[in-house]
Amino acid sequence: MTRIDDLYELWSGDTYFDHQTRTELAEIRSDTKEIEERFYRELEFGTGGLRGIIGAGTNRINRYTVAKATAALARYIKGAGSNAESRGVVISYDSRRFSSDFAKVAAGTLAAEGVRVYLSDMLRPVPLLSFAIRHYGAFAGIMITASHNPPKYNGYKAYGEDGGQLTPEGAQVVVREMEGITDIRSIRPMPIDEAVSSGWVTYIGEDLDAAYTEMLTVLIIDRPAVERHKDMLIVYTPIHGSGNLPVRRILSRVGFSNVFVVPEQELPDGNFPSVKNPNPEDPNALRMAVELATKIGAGLVIGTDPDCDRIGVAVADQATGAFFSLTGNQIGLLLLDYILGYKKSEGILPDSSFAVTTIVSSRLAGVICQYYGVELQETLTGFKFIGERIRLDDEEGEKHFQFGFEESYGYLSGLHVRDKDAVVAAMLIAGMAAQSLDRNQTLLDRMEDLYRRFGYGMEESVSFTLEGKEGSERIAYAMNELREQAQTIGFEEARNLFRPFGVRAIRDYKCSERFVFDANSTRKEAISLPESDVILYEFGGEEGLDWACVRPSGTEPKLKVYFGIYAQSKTATEKTLSSVRERVTHRVKDLLGLA
Repeated sequence: MTRIDDLYELWSGDTYFDHQTRTELAEIRSDTKEIEERFYRELEFGTGGLRGIIGAGTNRINRYTVAKATAALARYIKGAGSNAESRGVVISYDSRRFSSDFAKVAAGTLAAEGVRVYLSDMLRPVPLLSFAIRHYGAFAGIMITASHNPPKYNGYKAYGEDGGQLTPEGAQVVVREMEGITDIRSIRPMPIDEAVSSGWVTYIGEDLDAAYTEMLTVLIIDRPAVERHKDMLIVYTPIHGSGNLPVRRILSRVGFSNVFVVPEQELPDGNFPSVKNPNPEDPNALRMAVELATKIGAGLVIGTDPDCDRIGVAVADQATGAFFSLTGNQIGLLLLDYILGYKKSEGILPDSSFAVTTIVSSRLAGVICQYYGVELQETLTGFKFIGERIRLDDEEGEKHFQFGFEESYGYLSGLHVRDKDAVVAAMLIAGMAAQSLDRNQTLLDRMEDLYRRFGYGMEESVSFTLEGKEGSERIAYAMNELREQAQTIGFEEARNLFRPFGVRAIRDYKCSERFVFDANSTRKEAISLPESDVILYEFGGEEGLDWACVRPSGTEPKLKVYFGIYAQSKTATEKTLSSVRERVTHRVKDLLGLA
């Protein structure tokens, strides 16, 4: 028998596994491809933890893979010293299927290992989990969520003591500990009632909500504008997720009195019945909210994903009443300009201030920061890297963090949360819309004004989904081919690559090298960021900023392609973006076998 067969027989036959698991596997006994997909590997623990399809098997998210990851995390904690076990772990979860069950399995596993647990007494979002780690002085955190993935997914995010996602170094230790667990049947989670009664698990709730909300109120920008427009109509949708209560709580607390929630999407539901995907990046996810806004005459729509770390925005055009969705980069640029501009005008922007974004986010962030005399730092994709910069340069250094954002609709203000925070973003976006009313503007008008001040920029991304073992292999092949090309081409080939634009440099973050092409030679420069499976092309362009980037998603079975084009006119920007997108995606699709 093969290893896959052995694992299948173990999981489908051993009474360690519950009846539901064994029944589910018995039903696929004749489906060899499905068995292979479920057992050809262990569900990978990356720097953010686990994410996978819900179901039975080693390559699925279930109570047993959650318990194994948690047992490994417990051993990492117990080896860390500094009273890590007694400081404990905070656990929260969102509205996805089995999230509450998985949270209790994780809590029981930690309790069985002698690690204290603070367990949320109901679903609470990512930012509250991050805040809670610091609030309770815990050593680590666990968030049960698959963020904005489709309903068939769930996941497990691990956090460190700073409230940010577990560092790559910490994740490597957990991976080694997981590899050392050779028999999953050795893991015996403590029943949750026993864990609570014995004192290993403590439920947390209203005190945490109050402390978090109080912290957020300090971060409001231009409070007088909010006061002037507190009756502004706002439509909000949590898209069946965990943002409903905390978002409404903070909007009410700072003064907004006319917040309407989409009733069909208000309550938690892991099947997300009203949307194809619970992703506020997709305008379709905000469709019901836009319909309600149109009905009641509201000009602002906001929506958060299931774990409330991402936020989408739709705004009504003053002339036509039609709604337009802002991109993740546009929201980030508007908030960056809003925060820095107000603090600069009020004389409260500290010296040595800095903002943080990622290598696949808008290059206009650098232009805006330069205008306000603020340093902009770039990190790899992943908010854990933004959190790390806050810790190193603000908490442990002498600089002052102002704002961080990713193009993927993630934003952060303040120092008490170290992951994307759609709750604070909702407060800031509403406040920015209120301030805009003082200027007789919508956020659409404000965006056009920003382009006039700093130049036009357009960014897009395209994703190719390839699930399963074959999909992973095709993505790996495409990245290897692009990487080999980057390391072997010369000046003439680079000039003709993706014609007519030409490539002036290629960054390969996996080998930490930037290949610069000129007529005399190809030279290499070191990249200081951590290793990552990313290829980035620098085109130059009218403003010297144009780029494209290819990277596998760290959380989904996707290859993602990003583009950023910048010029002084909207027409020129759109034209170049269209051409770059066509040429780069054609090359990627060819490598993936999709052309």
